[in-house]
Amino acid sequence: MLKPTNRRAFDGALIAGILMITINPALSAEQTTKLFTIVTESDETVVALTKEDAGLGSDAAAISKALRERGALIVWRYAVRKAKDGELEQAPLAKISVQAQGTSRIEPYRTPLRVVAAE
Repeated sequence: MLKPTNRRAFDGALIAGILMITINPALSAEQTTKLFTIVTESDETVVALTKEDAGLGSDAAAISKALRERGALIVWRYAVRKAKDGELEQAPLAKISVQAQGTSRIEPYRTPLRVVAAE
């Protein structure tokens, strides 16, 4: 059982967390654009699927399987930029081709920043 002072602190932290999630959509689990990290021998690139490949889902294993089967995927490369409101955000930079050969793994990428959907 929590002491009354600890209980108030816990309740306050819980309410603050709920407010942050409802006020800041970037922290919400409802994010529509799912980001992934493509890891190769030489670097890591943050990407999102194009609209054409969005049907692959948000599972890194399914995307990895599609990459192996096709040999390459066209994806959006994402980078951090400053938005017009001054906040940092993850935004699409360019479409790139990712080759199956040389790709070590694909991982889900989580960011506390707002994610801008690619057009």
